[in-house]
Amino acid sequence: MTAVPRFVLASQSPARLTTLRNAGIEPTVVVSGVDESTVTGPPADVALTLAVRKAMAVAPRCDDALVLGCDSVLDLDGEIFGKPDGKADAIARWQRMRGRSGTLRTGHCLIDTTTDRQTAAVASTIVHFADVTDEEITAYVDTGEPLVVAGAFTIDGLGGAFVTHIEGDPHNVVGVSLPLLRELLAELGHGWTDLWTRRS
Repeated sequence: MTAVPRFVLASQSPARLTTLRNAGIEPTVVVSGVDESTVTGPPADVALTLAVRKAMAVAPRCDDALVLGCDSVLDLDGEIFGKPDGKADAIARWQRMRGRSGTLRTGHCLIDTTTDRQTAAVASTIVHFADVTDEEITAYVDTGEPLVVAGAFTIDGLGGAFVTHIEGDPHNVVGVSLPLLRELLAELGHGWTDLWTRRS
């Protein structure tokens, strides 16, 4: 039986790490250091390009590993909303987002450094935002939470009450689509359950 390579997450996102751990996978975190400001284009293309760049930046440092790079952006009317540039930007974004819906797009790139094979894809989830008040927006931004996440919102934190519903994979909104990751692993010849480090 072939040993399953160790799993490396090429991201410093605590939410992605927690999501993988809750799914039974214990990754090693290696931050890519990729400059995200240099990539432009349609939202899905940007998310995928950055995911590939992150995985490729980390892969040479990891022998016999599965390296996952991810990047998330909120697509609102074709405009990219990554992490906001400070409180004023976050407030302005929420004033545009409230009562509307956007698509959270997360690029995924998985590289098997043992075989030098890789695969990549984008997961998309539609997010419907509540018609929040200016006071709620200001209070939320003042917590600092929306300043460090793509789209300036979370569904697994303080922002959860401001999302009325989603269409698609909820894990994708947090930063990594578990169903898509399972498919990418299968493409590279690995079973999802083989990566489990705990089974209860």
